[in-house]
Amino acid sequence: MLNLCRIKVLSTHSIIFFALFLSLFQVSAQQDSAVHQSLRLVMGDSKTRSYPVLAAVEADSGASELRIGGYVSTYFASYDDETETSNFVQFATLAPRNNQFSLNMALISMDYLSPRLRGSISLHYGDIPESSWPAVFNLIQEAHAGFKVYGKLWFDAGFFKSHIGLGSFQPRENITSSMSIPDFYDPYYLSGAKLTYYINKKVSLQACIFNGYNEYIDNNKNKALDFTLNYHPTEHMTMTYNFLTCDETPDANPVRHQRYYQNYYVTWQKGPWTWGLDVNFGLQQRSLKRDTSKTASMYAGTLTGKYNFSPKVALYSRGETFSDPNDILTGRLDVGSFIHGITIGTEYKAMSNMSMSAEWRLLEADKKIFFHDARFHNQRNEIIICLDLWF
Repeated sequence: MLNLCRIKVLSTHSIIFFALFLSLFQVSAQQDSAVHQSLRLVMGDSKTRSYPVLAAVEADSGASELRIGGYVSTYFASYDDETETSNFVQFATLAPRNNQFSLNMALISMDYLSPRLRGSISLHYGDIPESSWPAVFNLIQEAHAGFKVYGKLWFDAGFFKSHIGLGSFQPRENITSSMSIPDFYDPYYLSGAKLTYYINKKVSLQACIFNGYNEYIDNNKNKALDFTLNYHPTEHMTMTYNFLTCDETPDANPVRHQRYYQNYYVTWQKGPWTWGLDVNFGLQQRSLKRDTSKTASMYAGTLTGKYNFSPKVALYSRGETFSDPNDILTGRLDVGSFIHGITIGTEYKAMSNMSMSAEWRLLEADKKIFFHDARFHNQRNEIIICLDLWF
Protein backbone atom coordinates (compact mmCIF):
# COMPACT_ATOMS: atom_id res chain seq x y z
CA MET A 1 0.00 0.00 0.00
CA LEU A 2 2.88 2.31 0.84
CA ASN A 3 4.57 1.62 -2.51
CA LEU A 4 1.31 2.25 -4.35
CA CYS A 5 0.90 5.61 -2.64
CA ARG A 6 4.50 6.51 -3.48
CA ILE A 7 3.93 5.66 -7.15
CA LYS A 8 0.79 7.80 -7.22
CA VAL A 9 2.65 10.75 -5.66
CA LEU A 10 5.53 10.39 -8.10
CA SER A 11 3.15 10.18 -11.05
CA THR A 12 1.25 13.29 -9.90
CA HIS A 13 4.46 15.24 -9.41
CA SER A 14 5.73 14.14 -12.82
CA ILE A 15 2.56 15.32 -14.57
CA ILE A 16 2.63 18.67 -12.76
CA PHE A 17 6.33 19.12 -13.51
CA PHE A 18 5.89 18.25 -17.18
CA ALA A 19 2.92 20.61 -17.55
CA LEU A 20 4.85 23.40 -15.84
CA PHE A 21 7.81 22.83 -18.15
CA LEU A 22 5.53 23.08 -21.21
CA SER A 23 3.97 26.33 -19.98
CA LEU A 24 7.38 27.89 -19.29
CA PHE A 25 8.58 27.08 -22.78
CA GLN A 26 5.36 28.47 -24.25
CA VAL A 27 5.99 31.76 -22.43
CA SER A 28 9.62 31.78 -23.57
CA ALA A 29 8.58 31.08 -27.14
CA GLN A 30 6.01 33.88 -27.06
CA GLN A 31 8.66 36.32 -25.87
CA ASP A 32 11.09 35.10 -28.51
CA SER A 33 8.48 35.51 -31.24
CA ALA A 34 8.35 39.24 -30.64
CA VAL A 35 11.70 39.39 -32.38
CA HIS A 36 11.61 36.20 -34.42
CA GLN A 37 9.04 34.08 -36.20
CA SER A 38 6.31 32.22 -34.31
CA LEU A 39 6.90 28.92 -32.58
CA ARG A 40 6.59 25.70 -34.58
CA LEU A 41 5.09 22.85 -32.59
CA VAL A 42 6.29 19.49 -33.87
CA MET A 43 4.85 16.20 -32.64
CA GLY A 44 7.25 13.30 -32.92
CA ASP A 45 10.50 12.32 -31.27
CA SER A 46 13.51 12.36 -33.58
CA LYS A 47 16.10 12.91 -30.86
CA THR A 48 19.63 11.64 -31.14
CA ARG A 49 22.30 11.53 -28.47
CA SER A 50 23.20 15.21 -28.82
CA TYR A 51 21.93 18.48 -30.15
CA PRO A 52 21.85 18.93 -33.92
CA VAL A 53 24.61 21.21 -35.15
CA LEU A 54 22.19 24.12 -35.29
CA ALA A 55 21.14 22.91 -38.73
CA ALA A 56 17.44 23.45 -38.12
CA VAL A 57 17.95 27.03 -36.98
CA GLU A 58 20.58 27.98 -39.55
CA ALA A 59 18.51 26.54 -42.40
CA ASP A 60 15.51 28.64 -41.38
CA SER A 61 16.83 31.76 -39.69
CA GLY A 62 14.56 33.09 -36.98
CA ALA A 63 12.59 29.87 -36.53
CA SER A 64 11.77 28.48 -33.09
CA GLU A 65 10.71 24.90 -32.57
CA LEU A 66 9.13 22.92 -29.74
CA ARG A 67 9.28 19.19 -30.33
CA ILE A 68 7.25 16.78 -28.17
CA GLY A 69 7.78 13.04 -28.42
CA GLY A 70 7.54 9.67 -26.77
CA TYR A 71 9.38 6.39 -26.78
CA VAL A 72 8.55 2.88 -25.59
CA SER A 73 11.00 -0.03 -25.44
CA THR A 74 9.78 -3.48 -24.39
CA TYR A 75 11.64 -6.78 -24.27
CA PHE A 76 11.88 -10.44 -23.34
CA ALA A 77 15.28 -11.67 -22.14
CA SER A 78 16.72 -15.02 -21.08
CA TYR A 79 20.11 -15.57 -19.40
CA ASP A 80 21.65 -18.82 -18.25
CA ASP A 81 23.39 -16.92 -15.43
CA GLU A 82 21.37 -17.15 -12.20
CA THR A 83 23.28 -14.40 -10.38
CA GLU A 84 20.98 -11.48 -9.57
CA THR A 85 21.00 -8.31 -7.50
CA SER A 86 17.65 -6.69 -6.69
CA ASN A 87 16.03 -8.97 -9.32
CA PHE A 88 18.42 -7.77 -12.04
CA VAL A 89 21.09 -9.82 -13.79
CA GLN A 90 24.79 -8.93 -13.76
CA PHE A 91 25.70 -6.00 -16.02
CA ALA A 92 22.12 -4.79 -15.80
CA THR A 93 21.06 -1.89 -17.99
CA LEU A 94 19.25 -2.98 -21.15
CA ALA A 95 16.90 -5.95 -20.71
CA PRO A 96 17.99 -6.56 -17.10
CA ARG A 97 15.28 -9.04 -15.99
CA ASN A 98 15.69 -12.76 -16.62
CA ASN A 99 13.08 -15.03 -18.25
CA GLN A 100 10.26 -12.52 -18.37
CA PHE A 101 8.62 -9.81 -20.44
CA SER A 102 9.33 -6.31 -19.20
CA LEU A 103 9.81 -2.65 -20.04
CA ASN A 104 13.19 -1.07 -20.75
CA MET A 105 11.70 2.39 -20.60
CA ALA A 106 8.67 4.54 -21.29
CA LEU A 107 9.82 8.07 -22.09
CA ILE A 108 8.27 11.45 -22.80
CA SER A 109 10.44 14.29 -24.02
CA MET A 110 10.34 17.93 -25.04
CA ASP A 111 12.99 19.95 -26.84
CA TYR A 112 12.94 23.68 -27.46
CA LEU A 113 15.30 25.25 -30.01
CA SER A 114 15.46 28.86 -31.16
CA PRO A 115 18.23 31.07 -32.54
CA ARG A 116 19.17 32.17 -28.99
CA LEU A 117 17.77 29.61 -26.57
CA ARG A 118 17.49 25.85 -26.31
CA GLY A 119 16.42 23.34 -23.70
CA SER A 120 15.49 19.71 -23.26
CA ILE A 121 13.71 17.52 -20.77
CA SER A 122 13.09 13.77 -20.81
CA LEU A 123 11.22 11.81 -18.14
CA HIS A 124 11.50 8.04 -18.11
CA TYR A 125 10.22 5.04 -16.18
CA GLY A 126 11.05 1.34 -16.40
CA ASP A 127 13.82 -1.17 -15.79
CA ILE A 128 16.63 1.03 -17.10
CA PRO A 129 16.12 3.88 -14.62
CA GLU A 130 15.34 1.41 -11.83
CA SER A 131 18.50 -0.64 -12.39
CA SER A 132 20.96 2.07 -13.44
CA TRP A 133 19.76 5.51 -12.31
CA PRO A 134 20.27 7.10 -8.88
CA ALA A 135 17.41 7.06 -6.39
CA VAL A 136 17.47 10.86 -6.36
CA PHE A 137 16.14 12.31 -9.65
CA ASN A 138 15.33 8.78 -10.78
CA LEU A 139 12.60 9.94 -13.17
CA ILE A 140 14.82 12.45 -14.97
CA GLN A 141 16.82 11.13 -17.91
CA GLU A 142 17.92 14.62 -18.91
CA ALA A 143 16.93 18.21 -18.12
CA HIS A 144 19.07 21.10 -19.29
CA ALA A 145 18.84 24.63 -20.65
CA GLY A 146 21.18 26.69 -22.81
CA PHE A 147 21.68 30.00 -24.56
CA LYS A 148 23.84 31.43 -27.31
CA VAL A 149 26.72 33.36 -25.79
CA TYR A 150 28.01 34.84 -29.03
CA GLY A 151 28.09 33.72 -32.63
CA LYS A 152 28.35 29.92 -32.60
CA LEU A 153 29.30 29.64 -28.92
CA TRP A 154 26.64 28.06 -26.68
CA PHE A 155 26.40 27.51 -22.92
CA ASP A 156 24.26 24.69 -21.45
CA ALA A 157 23.73 23.55 -17.87
CA GLY A 158 21.72 20.87 -16.08
CA PHE A 159 21.42 17.09 -16.27
CA PHE A 160 22.69 15.48 -19.46
CA LYS A 161 22.65 12.13 -21.20
CA SER A 162 26.21 10.97 -21.58
CA HIS A 163 28.04 11.81 -24.81
CA ILE A 164 30.85 9.36 -23.99
CA GLY A 165 30.95 6.03 -25.80
CA LEU A 166 29.41 4.61 -28.94
CA GLY A 167 26.62 2.70 -27.19
CA SER A 168 23.49 4.19 -25.68
CA PHE A 169 21.06 3.05 -22.99
CA GLN A 170 18.25 3.67 -25.52
CA PRO A 171 18.07 0.59 -27.79
CA ARG A 172 16.77 2.65 -30.74
CA GLU A 173 20.08 4.54 -30.80
CA ASN A 174 22.12 1.33 -31.02
CA ILE A 175 22.67 -1.31 -33.64
CA THR A 176 22.23 -4.02 -30.98
CA SER A 177 19.58 -4.47 -28.29
CA SER A 178 22.11 -5.19 -25.55
CA MET A 179 24.79 -2.92 -24.14
CA SER A 180 28.42 -3.93 -24.54
CA ILE A 181 30.55 -4.31 -21.43
CA PRO A 182 32.73 -1.31 -22.41
CA ASP A 183 29.59 0.84 -22.75
CA PHE A 184 28.21 -0.57 -19.49
CA TYR A 185 31.14 0.99 -17.62
CA ASP A 186 30.97 4.32 -19.47
CA PRO A 187 28.98 7.07 -17.70
CA TYR A 188 25.25 7.13 -18.56
CA TYR A 189 24.39 10.55 -17.13
CA LEU A 190 26.29 13.68 -16.11
CA SER A 191 25.35 16.87 -14.26
CA GLY A 192 27.10 20.16 -14.80
CA ALA A 193 27.76 22.72 -17.51
CA LYS A 194 28.96 22.66 -21.13
CA LEU A 195 30.54 25.27 -23.35
CA THR A 196 30.19 24.31 -27.03
CA TYR A 197 31.67 26.04 -30.05
CA TYR A 198 30.44 25.05 -33.52
CA ILE A 199 33.36 25.85 -35.81
CA ASN A 200 31.35 24.84 -38.86
CA LYS A 201 28.87 22.13 -39.84
CA LYS A 202 31.62 19.51 -39.65
CA VAL A 203 33.53 20.38 -36.48
CA SER A 204 32.52 21.27 -32.93
CA LEU A 205 34.49 21.61 -29.67
CA GLN A 206 33.13 21.19 -26.18
CA ALA A 207 34.55 21.90 -22.71
CA CYS A 208 32.59 20.64 -19.69
CA ILE A 209 32.61 20.57 -15.91
CA PHE A 210 30.57 17.88 -14.12
CA ASN A 211 29.88 16.78 -10.57
CA GLY A 212 31.54 13.43 -11.23
CA TYR A 213 31.77 10.27 -13.29
CA ASN A 214 28.22 9.00 -13.77
CA GLU A 215 26.83 11.24 -11.02
CA TYR A 216 23.89 13.59 -10.65
CA ILE A 217 24.61 14.46 -7.02
CA ASP A 218 28.27 15.05 -6.18
CA ASN A 219 29.87 12.30 -4.07
CA ASN A 220 32.86 14.42 -3.00
CA LYS A 221 34.33 17.92 -3.32
CA ASN A 222 36.06 17.19 -6.60
CA LYS A 223 34.73 18.03 -10.05
CA ALA A 224 35.16 16.19 -13.35
CA LEU A 225 36.55 18.00 -16.38
CA ASP A 226 35.78 16.90 -19.93
CA PHE A 227 36.84 17.84 -23.45
CA THR A 228 35.08 16.63 -26.60
CA LEU A 229 35.87 16.98 -30.30
CA ASN A 230 33.23 16.07 -32.88
CA TYR A 231 34.23 15.79 -36.53
CA HIS A 232 32.07 14.88 -39.53
CA PRO A 233 34.55 14.57 -42.42
CA THR A 234 31.89 13.30 -44.85
CA GLU A 235 28.16 12.70 -44.89
CA HIS A 236 28.88 9.02 -44.26
CA MET A 237 31.33 9.29 -41.35
CA THR A 238 31.40 10.80 -37.85
CA MET A 239 34.34 10.82 -35.44
CA THR A 240 34.30 11.73 -31.73
CA TYR A 241 37.08 12.05 -29.17
CA ASN A 242 36.34 12.41 -25.44
CA PHE A 243 38.75 13.07 -22.59
CA LEU A 244 37.47 13.07 -19.01
CA THR A 245 39.47 13.44 -15.80
CA CYS A 246 38.03 13.06 -12.31
CA ASP A 247 38.66 11.74 -8.81
CA GLU A 248 35.83 9.73 -7.26
CA THR A 249 37.63 9.11 -3.95
CA PRO A 250 35.49 9.86 -0.87
CA ASP A 251 36.54 13.03 0.96
CA ALA A 252 37.33 11.00 4.10
CA ASN A 253 40.07 9.15 2.20
CA PRO A 254 43.30 11.24 2.15
CA VAL A 255 44.75 9.20 -0.75
CA ARG A 256 43.80 10.66 -4.12
CA HIS A 257 43.00 8.53 -7.20
CA GLN A 258 42.90 10.86 -10.18
CA ARG A 259 41.40 9.18 -13.24
CA TYR A 260 42.23 10.00 -16.88
CA TYR A 261 39.70 8.43 -19.23
CA GLN A 262 39.88 8.63 -23.01
CA ASN A 263 37.23 7.50 -25.46
CA TYR A 264 37.27 7.53 -29.26
CA TYR A 265 34.53 6.29 -31.54
CA VAL A 266 33.79 6.47 -35.23
CA THR A 267 30.68 5.58 -37.24
CA TRP A 268 30.42 4.95 -40.95
CA GLN A 269 27.22 4.42 -42.94
CA LYS A 270 26.92 4.03 -46.68
CA GLY A 271 24.53 1.97 -48.75
CA PRO A 272 23.43 -1.16 -46.89
CA TRP A 273 26.40 -1.08 -44.46
CA THR A 274 26.71 0.53 -41.02
CA TRP A 275 29.87 0.24 -38.92
CA GLY A 276 30.84 1.48 -35.48
CA LEU A 277 34.21 1.34 -33.71
CA ASP A 278 34.63 2.31 -30.04
CA VAL A 279 37.97 2.41 -28.16
CA ASN A 280 38.57 3.28 -24.48
CA PHE A 281 41.76 3.71 -22.48
CA GLY A 282 42.01 4.81 -18.86
CA LEU A 283 44.60 5.50 -16.17
CA GLN A 284 44.05 5.93 -12.44
CA GLN A 285 46.67 7.01 -9.95
CA ARG A 286 47.56 4.88 -6.89
CA SER A 287 45.34 2.00 -8.01
CA LEU A 288 47.70 -0.82 -9.04
CA LYS A 289 46.82 -3.88 -6.94
CA ARG A 290 50.37 -5.14 -6.47
CA ASP A 291 51.69 -1.65 -5.61
CA THR A 292 49.07 0.93 -4.62
CA SER A 293 51.55 3.77 -5.01
CA LYS A 294 51.58 3.24 -8.78
CA THR A 295 49.16 4.03 -11.62
CA ALA A 296 46.84 1.35 -13.01
CA SER A 297 45.40 1.15 -16.50
CA MET A 298 42.41 -0.32 -18.34
CA TYR A 299 41.31 -0.62 -21.95
CA ALA A 300 38.24 -1.66 -23.90
CA GLY A 301 37.00 -1.87 -27.46
CA THR A 302 33.88 -2.61 -29.51
CA LEU A 303 33.38 -3.26 -33.22
CA THR A 304 29.80 -3.37 -34.51
CA GLY A 305 28.54 -3.99 -38.04
CA LYS A 306 25.12 -4.08 -39.68
CA TYR A 307 23.98 -5.05 -43.17
CA ASN A 308 20.54 -4.11 -44.50
CA PHE A 309 19.21 -6.74 -46.91
CA SER A 310 16.26 -4.40 -47.52
CA PRO A 311 14.85 -1.24 -45.94
CA LYS A 312 13.04 -3.48 -43.44
CA VAL A 313 15.39 -6.40 -42.71
CA ALA A 314 18.96 -6.32 -41.40
CA LEU A 315 21.56 -8.61 -39.88
CA TYR A 316 24.09 -7.33 -37.34
CA SER A 317 27.01 -8.50 -35.25
CA ARG A 318 29.27 -7.12 -32.53
CA GLY A 319 32.59 -8.06 -30.96
CA GLU A 320 33.69 -6.59 -27.64
CA THR A 321 36.58 -6.76 -25.22
CA PHE A 322 37.10 -5.22 -21.79
CA SER A 323 40.18 -5.37 -19.56
CA ASP A 324 40.26 -3.82 -16.10
CA PRO A 325 42.49 -6.09 -13.97
CA ASN A 326 42.89 -3.47 -11.25
CA ASP A 327 39.15 -2.83 -10.88
CA ILE A 328 39.28 0.87 -11.78
CA LEU A 329 35.71 0.77 -13.13
CA THR A 330 34.45 -2.66 -12.07
CA GLY A 331 34.91 -1.93 -8.36
CA ARG A 332 33.89 -4.86 -6.19
CA LEU A 333 33.21 -7.20 -9.11
CA ASP A 334 36.53 -8.84 -9.93
CA VAL A 335 36.19 -10.15 -13.49
CA GLY A 336 39.88 -10.95 -13.80
CA SER A 337 42.00 -9.76 -16.70
CA PHE A 338 39.28 -9.59 -19.35
CA ILE A 339 35.73 -10.06 -20.58
CA HIS A 340 35.17 -10.88 -24.25
CA GLY A 341 31.85 -11.04 -26.06
CA ILE A 342 30.24 -11.72 -29.42
CA THR A 343 26.70 -10.81 -30.51
CA ILE A 344 24.64 -11.87 -33.53
CA GLY A 345 21.18 -10.54 -34.26
CA THR A 346 18.54 -9.57 -36.77
CA GLU A 347 16.33 -6.50 -37.02
CA TYR A 348 12.94 -5.90 -38.61
CA LYS A 349 11.66 -2.35 -39.22
CA ALA A 350 8.07 -2.33 -40.43
CA MET A 351 8.12 1.48 -40.30
CA SER A 352 10.73 4.20 -39.84
CA ASN A 353 9.75 4.78 -36.20
CA MET A 354 9.48 1.12 -35.16
CA SER A 355 12.07 -1.60 -34.71
CA MET A 356 11.98 -5.23 -33.57
CA SER A 357 15.15 -7.22 -33.00
CA ALA A 358 16.23 -10.65 -31.78
CA GLU A 359 19.81 -11.39 -30.76
CA TRP A 360 22.11 -13.86 -29.04
CA ARG A 361 25.24 -12.94 -27.11
CA LEU A 362 28.02 -14.98 -25.54
CA LEU A 363 30.14 -13.41 -22.80
CA GLU A 364 33.37 -15.02 -21.59
CA ALA A 365 35.25 -13.73 -18.54
CA ASP A 366 38.70 -14.48 -17.23
CA LYS A 367 37.22 -15.55 -13.89
CA LYS A 368 34.17 -17.68 -13.13
CA ILE A 369 31.68 -14.95 -12.28
CA PHE A 370 28.54 -16.57 -13.73
CA PHE A 371 26.50 -19.18 -11.87
CA HIS A 372 24.12 -21.85 -13.17
CA ASP A 373 23.53 -25.58 -12.81
CA ALA A 374 24.81 -25.39 -9.21
CA ARG A 375 28.32 -24.24 -10.12
CA PHE A 376 30.28 -21.25 -11.35
CA HIS A 377 31.22 -20.70 -15.01
CA ASN A 378 33.19 -18.15 -16.99
CA GLN A 379 30.61 -17.95 -19.80
CA ARG A 380 27.08 -16.57 -20.11
CA ASN A 381 24.57 -17.02 -22.94
CA GLU A 382 21.90 -14.39 -23.55
CA ILE A 383 18.84 -14.13 -25.78
CA ILE A 384 17.03 -10.78 -26.08
CA ILE A 385 13.95 -9.88 -28.12
CA CYS A 386 13.24 -6.15 -28.16
CA LEU A 387 10.42 -4.03 -29.60
CA ASP A 388 10.86 -0.23 -29.86
CA LEU A 389 8.41 2.44 -30.96
CA TRP A 390 9.00 6.20 -30.93
CA PHE A 391 6.59 8.98 -31.86
